[in-house]
Amino acid sequence: MKNILIVIDDIEFKYFEFNKLVTNFWFVFEYLRRENKVYITLKNKLFQRRNVPYALVFETHIKNNDIIKEQSPIAKCLNDFDTIFFRPDPPVDIDYINASYVLSYVNKDVFIVNSPSAIRNINEKLYVNEFQGFIPDNIVSADEKIIKEFLFEKKEIIIKPLNRCFGSGVFYLNDKDKNINAILSNATNNYKTQVMVQEYIPKVMQGDKRLVYICGEIFEYCVRKIASNDDFKFNEHNSNTLKPAELTQKEKSMQEVLKNKFEKDGIYTAGLDVIDEKIIEINITSPCFFIKEINEFYNIEFEKIITDKIENYSNKRKSTLLNSQKYFVTN
Repeated sequence: MKNILIVIDDIEFKYFEFNKLVTNFWFVFEYLRRENKVYITLKNKLFQRRNVPYALVFETHIKNNDIIKEQSPIAKCLNDFDTIFFRPDPPVDIDYINASYVLSYVNKDVFIVNSPSAIRNINEKLYVNEFQGFIPDNIVSADEKIIKEFLFEKKEIIIKPLNRCFGSGVFYLNDKDKNINAILSNATNNYKTQVMVQEYIPKVMQGDKRLVYICGEIFEYCVRKIASNDDFKFNEHNSNTLKPAELTQKEKSMQEVLKNKFEKDGIYTAGLDVIDEKIIEINITSPCFFIKEINEFYNIEFEKIITDKIENYSNKRKSTLLNSQKYFVTN
């Protein structure tokens, strides 16, 4: 039996029940089914005593095929956990970063998914630029002239804030729009805040794929997220906006390239958003794996497959660390 801690989002904590659309609840449920001790907490409930990290945590249980949490928290040392999932939703603001600092004091033999340094140092929008062969052309700037030059070169662009999620603050803009100045000013906070500007990919109207990356593998099970309400982006999670999808050969080839870089950077789980074989975003904070839909589309239990993958990786990692410690002791 292992001790598992999942740092969830505030809204998930407030309405804590087995919502099958929420990836974190599938993790809680599956680890409990395996007879582990599973606790949840929030990023603002992490704390330190000198250099020792703690959290106020809530134990969870399965009852009538649902999950429930204890009402009163207990203080537990984070070094006493086997695996910690750090999965609050963005924005990655100062509170998010401060929580990652506390997690940085956790002993190295505790498996943290994803690593605190990865969450702190990697921007989900900018990180695509590490993989030049698989991405659309883009710039990052707050400057009016630079953005307009890119717009008039590409004719159609997508503007994204660097620290938000769920399509919040994302704009489509073309060079014929009569509100170019107003949109750019709004998106950049009056040209003071950098944004990512990507070339528009027309196939976005057919939806973008969510590829699931877990501990070195991009799974063949994936979904296509379809835009709703005549929008160009996915912003409504329901059965009408999600369809089964297949990986292309180029998308399969991404695995080895991403694996080497992710491993180095401490990224163990990610959600890749892909349009027309181009990665437009790499979600590493709280990626949704669409487990409910994938189970229905492919007649599998994806939560078990994912958890097996994480547990196998965790066990190998722990074995490697133990062998390394034995080597230094004997030498």
